Amino acid sequence: MTEITKPSEVKRDWVVIDATDKRFGRMLTEVAVLLRGKHKPSYTPNVDCGDYVVIINASKAVFTGNNKGDDKLYHSYSGYFGSVKSVKFQDLLKNNPAKLYRLAVRGMLPKTKLGKAMIKKLFVYEGGEHPHTAQTTKKGK
Repeated sequence: MTEITKPSEVKRDWVVIDATDKRFGRMLTEVAVLLRGKHKPSYTPNVDCGDYVVIINASKAVFTGNNKGDDKLYHSYSGYFGSVKSVKFQDLLKNNPAKLYRLAVRGMLPKTKLGKAMIKKLFVYEGGEHPHTAQTTKKGK
């Protein structure tokens, strides 16, 4: 008989991933798996059983694609007429890399309350320092 994990039984770890010289998309698929908890044998689809993920050196990741910096746009829309705002990929990477990582990972998670709870366990930092050293952390791949 299959055991169903209850939310109170979930044991969460802290995983630190250094983004230096890693491919952006490949790294974020690993992050999405860690946030969902699919790497654990006690994975249950309707329970948030993922780990906390800390990404450091976010601005040093490797991006593939010829003209991605100039061609790729991120849009936001408030709901009012003519209120579409677009930001280039390159500008978002330079000004707010944490938002870029959060948008990319959010697209890989469920679009439910469960997905919103999972994305809150992602912490992205541009430099090599992070304030989560007090938690027991594991090194990511």
